[in-house]
Amino acid sequence: VQLQASGGGLVQAGGSLRLSCAGSGLTFSRYSMGWFRQVPGKEREFVAAISWSGGSTNYADSVKGRFTISRDNAKNTVYLQMNSLKPEDTAVYYCAADRTSVPLAYASRYDYWGQGTLVTVSS
Repeated sequence: VQLQASGGGLVQAGGSLRLSCAGSGLTFSRYSMGWFRQVPGKEREFVAAISWSGGSTNYADSVKGRFTISRDNAKNTVYLQMNSLKPEDTAVYYCAADRTSVPLAYASRYDYWGQGTLVTVSS
């Protein structure tokens, strides 16, 4: 199983980025997908998750109203649209896959992880 995250970069505060995560080696439509982020010295933090079909989503309070998770099962890809970015959103962002149908916020429940993509938001 491979999860390939991309789309990170440097953006000014208030700007937008869209992250993508392409999955291979798994039946993508049978996995809930999540995005997490981590800064050095801190624990990995839940950002957003989406159910198998995309009908159910879950967001951290810190990103509600600014970030949107979506998926395209035909392309085996999950997206994270990030708007109104803040310097505190700076982190390495990871995508993850979970066999359950419910979009969970717990990193320990996820079965597979991508390599991460760095998002830097300048003030």
